[in-house]
Amino acid sequence: MKIKMLKLVTFNFILAFILFGCEQEFDNVIENYNPDYQVKLVSPSDSIQYNPVDSLITIRIAFNSPANIQSVFCDVYAADNAKLNSEPFSLLDNGKIENGDDLNGDGSFANKFPLSEFYPNGIYNIKYFVTDKSNITNQVALGTFKFDNGQTNIAPVISDDIVDPDTAIVAGTTVILTSIKALDQNGLSDIDKVYFVVYRPNGTTNNSQNLMFDDGNLTDHGDQTAGDGIYSLLIQITSTNDKGTYRIEFQAKDRGGKLSNIINHSLLIQ
Repeated sequence: MKIKMLKLVTFNFILAFILFGCEQEFDNVIENYNPDYQVKLVSPSDSIQYNPVDSLITIRIAFNSPANIQSVFCDVYAADNAKLNSEPFSLLDNGKIENGDDLNGDGSFANKFPLSEFYPNGIYNIKYFVTDKSNITNQVALGTFKFDNGQTNIAPVISDDIVDPDTAIVAGTTVILTSIKALDQNGLSDIDKVYFVVYRPNGTTNNSQNLMFDDGNLTDHGDQTAGDGIYSLLIQITSTNDKGTYRIEFQAKDRGGKLSNIINHSLLIQ
């Protein structure tokens, strides 16, 4: 069986993906675009655990030569790639404790950003921008940190309410829809991925995880509504596929690394 998007990009059961494990150490990635304001450091750069007493973190970027800098701001992205600030978040070099800056005019720009226990665990990205005195804005740095919302991580659950035919009669090429619902007590944003592994009629598999989507992309993925917890994928079956009963094994994984229950579904290809 071949897995395809409707754009007909063949997966062939070998879906390569990159997953950043929760135990990985993360360093700052800094890109300098203008020698007039060379970046010295950005922070935070390590692990942060949510503190209900003080939910603010200090975001900081420091420069060797700040003379040509007019303003500095950043955008903060959660582990699910949701942008947490609705407007550019200003970083200030004003020496005021309330925004986390230590010394006025020293080239270190900072401000305090609120985090929430309801934000998902995982790796967060901070994009830093500078507008210079010529009114030109560039992204100058990218920082990452690992966030722990302090909540007990509960494994996701997938339901056995599967949208998937039991039988597919294939003469040429047939596209079928498969969908499954996933739940997570830590919130749907805590779900890292929902996928299935296919076992051929002879029992063999290459263990490829075919990722499913909850993005509302009906054309490419067969998903009707984004963010409703129903994950979908369109499967293309051709006459070259072996005839017989395939076993499709569904599972989900959350951002804390916990795995859901496994649900199996049988698909007879004739």
